[in-house]
Amino acid sequence: MSSFQISATLAFLFFALSVFADDVVVLTEDNFEKEVGQDRGALVEFYAPWCGHCKKLAPEYERLGTSFKKAKSVLVGKVDCDAHKSLCSKYGVSGYPTIKWFPKGSLEPKKYEGGRTAEDLAEFINSEGGTNVKIAAVPSSVVVLTPDNFDRIVLDESKDVLVEFYAPWCGHCKQLAPTYEKVATAFKLEEDVVIADLDADKYKDLAEKYGVSGFPTLKFFPKSNKGGEDYGGGRDLDDFVTFINEKCGTSRDEKGGLTSKAGIVATLENLVKDFIGAGNDEKKQIVSRMEEEVEKLKGATARHGKIYLKTAKNFVEKGADYPKKEIQRLERMLEKSISEVKADEFTLKKNILLTFV
Repeated sequence: MSSFQISATLAFLFFALSVFADDVVVLTEDNFEKEVGQDRGALVEFYAPWCGHCKKLAPEYERLGTSFKKAKSVLVGKVDCDAHKSLCSKYGVSGYPTIKWFPKGSLEPKKYEGGRTAEDLAEFINSEGGTNVKIAAVPSSVVVLTPDNFDRIVLDESKDVLVEFYAPWCGHCKQLAPTYEKVATAFKLEEDVVIADLDADKYKDLAEKYGVSGFPTLKFFPKSNKGGEDYGGGRDLDDFVTFINEKCGTSRDEKGGLTSKAGIVATLENLVKDFIGAGNDEKKQIVSRMEEEVEKLKGATARHGKIYLKTAKNFVEKGADYPKKEIQRLERMLEKSISEVKADEFTLKKNILLTFV
């Protein structure tokens, strides 16, 4: 498995952004001919923010842009066809995403019809542009444990930690590796959840301390039990995701997105029901009761409670249409290319707003 460094993790979080202004050049009607058809070749993606295939391509295209960032003879760019319809029409774009290659000094493009991984795209650019660029590896989201950091990470009572004890030569471990990486990626934005592994062949004493005798062995170290608990669940991605959501109180899907349950605070739900059916004067009284309940909350739940409170106050001040209008605004934002952190923020708000509708 891959190594873990704080700097690599931070890089990965930025890597997951849907827009990399520095790495993938944002092209518009104003700057297109200043950037394309000049002294370097250009690969251009013509996309629409709402297009599902475009969203699927986005992380691969970002990897491409990052890898070619220092290649002075090649530009990797993209055009939002919703915002720049005439530019897309000019180049015969009728479906999304459409990818075209513009040779150096030319505005007569060649349509790209190959695969849509970063590696496929890089191979095409290298062939057309005379470059020899390799795609940068994506840092792992799995935390690598050693005797030096095991206690600090696993025994931290503010974290829920899942640990895979593996051996590099173990066939079952190799088979599990890609799934385990997806698990780590799905929960990488959860500050209180750690997905980790330990080379139990290299660090035998540490493995023996926790009763590991076969590979892979998975143990869960919740905040409340740092002695460790055997993980006896299935080894498909959905098995791990279901387990972690149940044990850690998270609400993630297999791709790392928040589910419709995220942000919901049970102690406030009945107050919301009372609020919706109440008259204006009674609504104000219920808001006061909400304030009292929110004061009792802690951590992330307290932040969610404040969204409930703000929604209730805006409902009173701006009228019953406020939640619907705000939901529509958030849905428009979620359709755009935004960072995973922003997507979490907007999804949480949307989930809570929906309880007021």
